Amino acid sequence: MRVAFMGSPEFAVPCLKALAAAHDVALVVSQPDKPAGRGGELRAPAVKIAAANLGLPVIQPASAKTGELANALTDSNIELAVVVAYGKILPRAVLDAPKRGCINVHASLLPKYRGAAPVQWAVIDAEEETGVSIMQLDEGMDTGPVWLERRVALTAEETSGELLARLSPVGAAAMLETIAMIEAGTSTPTPQDQAGATHARMLVKTDGAIDFTKEVSLVASRIRGVDPWPGAYAILRGEPIKLFRAYVTDGTAGRGAGTVLSIDKGGIHVSCTGGVVGIREVQAAGRKRMAAQDFAAGRGIAIGDKLL
Repeated sequence: MRVAFMGSPEFAVPCLKALAAAHDVALVVSQPDKPAGRGGELRAPAVKIAAANLGLPVIQPASAKTGELANALTDSNIELAVVVAYGKILPRAVLDAPKRGCINVHASLLPKYRGAAPVQWAVIDAEEETGVSIMQLDEGMDTGPVWLERRVALTAEETSGELLARLSPVGAAAMLETIAMIEAGTSTPTPQDQAGATHARMLVKTDGAIDFTKEVSLVASRIRGVDPWPGAYAILRGEPIKLFRAYVTDGTAGRGAGTVLSIDKGGIHVSCTGGVVGIREVQAAGRKRMAAQDFAAGRGIAIGDKLL
C-alpha cells in the first residue's frame, strides 16, 4: 500500500521502520526542528533522522491547519496515513486527504488515557496493565473508533521511559496488522465507550515534585512515572535532589513523612503514608547520578534527614 507517515519522537521510529519495510512510504511528516540544550541549538526530531537514513522524503510544516500538510498528502496520492505521536490534532482536510483516512498508534487501552502522556500517567497511577490501541483518527482528541488493541502488563520498578521503549515495537506490529485488515476489507473499527474516557494531560515540571505524605505506592509510582521527564525531585537540606528507581519496601512508616529511616544497598528508605519507599539512586545539583548508598557514604544524606 502507498502510505504516508506522520510522527516525531523516538517512540515513533520503530513504526516508521516497520512501515517502510512492508509498504511504499511516499512521504514522512515530522514536527519542525526545535532548540535544545543550553546552547539552544536546533535539533531534528528522531523521525526526521530515521527517515533520512531510510532515504524517505520529509516535510516539516509549522502548522497542520494552513493547507500545506493536506495538499502534500493529496499530492502524494496515498491510500492511508499512519500517525504516531505527531503532536498535533489534525483538521478534517488532513484526515480526508488520504483515500482511506488516517490511523493512529496510541500508547494506551482506549478510551483510557486519551491525550499527550498516556504512558507516563499509566505509570504514575500505578496501573497493572496498559497497551497500544490502533484507531481511525477523527477530529477529536483520541476519540476515533479502534481497529485493535494489544495489552501489556507493567513490570515492577518500570519507568515511563522504559515502558515507552517496550510499547514501541508492540505498536509497530499492531500497526502492520491493522493495515492488513484495512487492505482485506473484512473488518471495521469499534467505537469507543465514551463513558470510560480519561485524559492524560501533558506533564509539566512541577509534576516531578514528590509529596511523601501520599500513599507509599503512589509515591513510588510517581517517581518512576516522571522518569525521564520532568524527573522526580525533593528538597534536602534546602537544596533540590533528584530521585530515581523507586519501589515499595516492606518497612514500617515512622518519624514523619519524608524522613530517611535507613540506608543500605537497596537505597535510602523514606517514610510515607502507609509504608516506606526505597529510592535506589539520587542526584544532587552539580553532581552525577549515583547509588543512594554511595551518596550517603559521602554524607550527602543521613538517617533522620527529611525530604520535603
